[in-house]
Amino acid sequence: MKASKLLMATALTAATVSGANSAAAEGALTLCWAAWDPANALVELSKGFEAETNTDMSFEFVPWPNFADRMLNELNSNGTLCDLLIGDSQWIGGAAENGNYVKLNDFFDQEGISMDDFIPATVTGYAEWPKGTPNYWALPAYADVVGWTYRRDWFERADLQAEFKETYGYDLGVPADLEQLVDIAQFFQGRDIDGTTVYGAAIYTERGSEGITMGVTNALYNYGFQYGNPENPYGELEGFVNNAGAVAGLELYKELYDTGTPPGSSNWYMGENIDAYKSGQVAMQMNFAFIWPGVNADPNVGGDNTGYFANPTGPAGQFAQLGGQGISVVANTDNMEAAMAYIKWFAQAEVQAQWTAMGGASAMRAVVEAEGFADKEPYNQAFLDSMAIVKDFWAEPSYASLLLPMQSRMHNYVIAGQGTAQEALDGLVADWVEVFEDEGLR
Repeated sequence: MKASKLLMATALTAATVSGANSAAAEGALTLCWAAWDPANALVELSKGFEAETNTDMSFEFVPWPNFADRMLNELNSNGTLCDLLIGDSQWIGGAAENGNYVKLNDFFDQEGISMDDFIPATVTGYAEWPKGTPNYWALPAYADVVGWTYRRDWFERADLQAEFKETYGYDLGVPADLEQLVDIAQFFQGRDIDGTTVYGAAIYTERGSEGITMGVTNALYNYGFQYGNPENPYGELEGFVNNAGAVAGLELYKELYDTGTPPGSSNWYMGENIDAYKSGQVAMQMNFAFIWPGVNADPNVGGDNTGYFANPTGPAGQFAQLGGQGISVVANTDNMEAAMAYIKWFAQAEVQAQWTAMGGASAMRAVVEAEGFADKEPYNQAFLDSMAIVKDFWAEPSYASLLLPMQSRMHNYVIAGQGTAQEALDGLVADWVEVFEDEGLR
């Protein structure tokens, strides 16, 4: 979309949003998102908006494997399917630069919506472009992060605790660092539990979309990997992407895969990990926090059988891969007033509290910092701990061109065993340099 149309849409917003949350704001809206349990919760939540504003809501939910292709094609073709889009965090740069999303600063100012009310990492991850600047293209909608579940009932068995202590010299429990996580995975690998052979951990290994990148970064970050020199992010990647710490982190992730994961897990992502954990195949599971309510409610592994923890620390610190999304107004909408009304309604603290209660994950500080929130569910403290340590992948307009080589090089090394970790990261530097040169950023 041309910049002139984006500016016109922004001007229209400023002219029409006054009183947009009143019952006079009538119309029809289509909200687009991925097809998963939180989307079903959003349908129920949105009935409140429909009742308050006489707006008819419809929804276009696309399965995760097809979500990016479907929605990015819609945006790039200037389609009119979506009035509101809960898009992935990595899309924000391209959607802003290409005029696909409406810039929301004037609207936020007019309606008293402050980004200070949201978890800072989600503002940076889901709303800002350029990163680190107060330019907002979305409202944080669904807070998510990679974390871990573990079979607490297995960890607490006296016989296993005694054997583990004798073998490793420390107590079996939530790992203090990533090296301990590998120890624990290896301890459970191939072990007999109640007559069933179990394995250490289900981790992200999927090659086709983003899976192995969303997994391996949880080791890379904590061993010193950086996307580039913070003072020169596009111009200086050598020694940041492929430094000695990053090499050690990548080697650790490969060791975890080689020695602590189930056979046949060479192309696993969210769904496969959930299945492996719920079926009792693994002692630990890497996955986004959105799965935790479902795990807790599961009749086989839920309740006191499962515990939750943030991604463990490494030599360079403690970080976790950001997930989640922001909600944006599509600049090509024919329903600007109603779309803005929805943003205003969704930004209310009471609606955000309902959103979390119904199965969403609010990023609003008034919700997650409320007294008693940390103890309300058994996974809430792990969620807060995890959201405090997040990092995200590139959100550049060229993010897809940056993601593809990382997927390939990480999978080739970790799963296929091709070359060394140093060679994989050196190759990634060369790939990314080429992308930034093509984009004119070097």
